[in-house]
Amino acid sequence: MRRLLPVTDPTATEDHEWSLDELADAYAYPDGADGPWLRANMVSSLDGAAQHEGRSKAISSDTDMRIFGTLRGLADAVVVGAETVRLEGYRPARAREAFAARRAAAGQGSAPAIAVVSASLGLDFSLPLFAEPVVPTLVLTGAAAPPDRIREAEKAGAEVVIAGDGPGVEPARAVRALAERGLARLLTEGGPRLLGQFVAAGVLDELCLTLSPTLTAGDAQRIAGGPALAVPERFALASVLEEAGFLFTRYRRI
Repeated sequence: MRRLLPVTDPTATEDHEWSLDELADAYAYPDGADGPWLRANMVSSLDGAAQHEGRSKAISSDTDMRIFGTLRGLADAVVVGAETVRLEGYRPARAREAFAARRAAAGQGSAPAIAVVSASLGLDFSLPLFAEPVVPTLVLTGAAAPPDRIREAEKAGAEVVIAGDGPGVEPARAVRALAERGLARLLTEGGPRLLGQFVAAGVLDELCLTLSPTLTAGDAQRIAGGPALAVPERFALASVLEEAGFLFTRYRRI
C-alpha cells in the first residue's frame, strides 16, 4: 500500500508496504476520547454507489478487505443493520492472532461483538451469527419490539439491548447503551439507512471511506440514506492511502 497524502506527514511520498501492525497504528482509535467513539467503514464507487446488485463485494478490493479486518480488529463492537446482516450473509467476528496482543493490552476480548440493529427482530436466530459467536451477539431494538421475538433472540443466546422507547432504535441511545457495557470503540458497517440515522443524530465521529475506481450507473444506494440534514455536517480529512487506484480515506468530525 502506498501513502499518497498522509495528513500527519505531508512530506512522506515514498512507496511503502503496510503491515497489519502499521495499519492498526494508522487506524487506532484516538487516545483519551471523551466517551464512546463511533466510526463508520464504507465503500463507494466513483458515481456514488455503496453496493452493486445488493452487495459491496463487487466494488471492493483485497486491500479494502484488509482494512475492513483491521478496523474490526480494533473495535469493541461492530454495529450493523438487520438488512445488511441478511444481504451480506454476516457471520460472527473472528478472533485473529494478528490483533490478540493489541486487544489484550487494551483490555478487550478476543473478538468484537456484533450488534445488530432491528426494530422487528425479523432475524434467523439459527444462523452462525447467533448460534456460534466467539462472544454473544447483541440485538439492539426498541421497547415496543415484539415480545415473542425478544424471547426467541434470548433463547438463541443473543443479548437484547433496549435502545429506544418505541419499536425502533434511537441512535444516540444505542451508542450510550453499548458504552455502558464497556463497548466504547464502536464501528458501524452500515448499511446506508443505519449510517444515515447515525449521521442525522450527530453521533458519527469518524468516516473511513474507500473510494473505488469503478462506475456502476443504476440506482444503487449511496453510503448514507434517509432524510437530508438541514445543514451539511463538516468533516476534516485525517489521512489518505492509495493502492491500484483505490483511495482509502479517513475523515473526522470537526
